[in-house]
Amino acid sequence: MSQLPQQHRPLVTHIYTADPSAHVFEGKLYIYPSHDLDHDGPSNDNGDQYKMEDYHILSLDDFDSPVTDHGEALHLRDIPWASKQLWAPDAAYKGGTYYFYFPARDLEGNFRIGVATSATPAGPFAPEASYIEGSFSIDPAVLVDEDGEAYMYFGGLWGGQLEKWQQGEFDPSGAEPAADAPALGPRVARLSEDMLTFAGAAEEIAILDENGEPLLAGDEDRRFFEGAWVHKYNGLYYLSYSTGTTHKLVYATSRTPQGPYTFQGTILEPVIGWTTHHSIVQFQDKWYLFYHDSSLSEGVNHKRCVKYSELQYNEDGTIRLVQPD
Repeated sequence: MSQLPQQHRPLVTHIYTADPSAHVFEGKLYIYPSHDLDHDGPSNDNGDQYKMEDYHILSLDDFDSPVTDHGEALHLRDIPWASKQLWAPDAAYKGGTYYFYFPARDLEGNFRIGVATSATPAGPFAPEASYIEGSFSIDPAVLVDEDGEAYMYFGGLWGGQLEKWQQGEFDPSGAEPAADAPALGPRVARLSEDMLTFAGAAEEIAILDENGEPLLAGDEDRRFFEGAWVHKYNGLYYLSYSTGTTHKLVYATSRTPQGPYTFQGTILEPVIGWTTHHSIVQFQDKWYLFYHDSSLSEGVNHKRCVKYSELQYNEDGTIRLVQPD
């Protein structure tokens, strides 16, 4: 265990953590991050430097209590269909079971999304024998809505391979759209009642500008790159995500969980490191943004640390800009 630092400070320092998905389960705050390996290999746009092999789950009773590392919750060796790279995960709860969703490369080298289950939020989690049929790419994030329906949001460009799935099958030559064409959006799939499969095919989410037109692929300050997260505030759905190349967290809103979403603005300015990945959660009557940067390693992109900051809304529902340290 370690004492929780102040806002904008690393949540833990004994391991490198990234991609935090935060949830309130059983009255406590649980954070489901990826676990960066400490190595000195090269970095590239395909993300080969992100060699993660396992997951640790963190929790805290409140923001004055120490952080508990519950140890290894799931390891690559226990996932029959996966070959490498356990990237950004998420978790959900329904019907007495906790579900842990994670991407990994399958035995052919293509990213898929798997699911594991546990009776407790801290795990350990037991993986299903195969990945979710119809899944692809990375960064699963699951919203269990107030009516009990559950939706998975996922997708990421470049190393996440999203551009290679535009025709419904993996195309190794698939490329991003031209700069003046509509940008690729994240995917959303409704989950089945047992939370283990898709109830239908994944669909692309449209992200529109203030005039109702799709954001363009060349609009790198606003277009989707990776790390989709959806939360609900005052009846409105907020889709937030990373812009990747311009290193921002931004958001869009919709009246329905599957969109279309209208772009609203920036949540977080660029941090130390190439990009960031986040979650947004309400805990004890306040809202918080969890994210990562590379400050713990002084800028090494694959040695990251999870941080948090209070998130505040304006009266019109827009989110106030968070300035990273």
